[in-house]
Amino acid sequence: MAIDVDTVRKVARLARIAEPEDRLAPLAQELNGILQWIEQLAEVDTDGVAPMTSAVAQTLPMRDDVVTDGGNPAPVLGNAPRTDQGFFVVPKVVE
Repeated sequence: MAIDVDTVRKVARLARIAEPEDRLAPLAQELNGILQWIEQLAEVDTDGVAPMTSAVAQTLPMRDDVVTDGGNPAPVLGNAPRTDQGFFVVPKVVE
């Protein structure tokens, strides 16, 4: 897939990026170079390679899933600008 100057101009307009006309041709060449590199990556054989979610193999510490009453709500409600009968008061959003 090759990107030409017209495509760069259209994408820049859609992204609302103001690019001068003399910068469009070099930008198209840069984008074509990036696409060629991506095509090279597609040629790599990844069969049998497990997906990696982190560079470090580490298990996360787990805690027991215990239902609680939330403890003392007073400190949490103390952070709210307005409360009423133990609930947060928020402005009406939908009319």
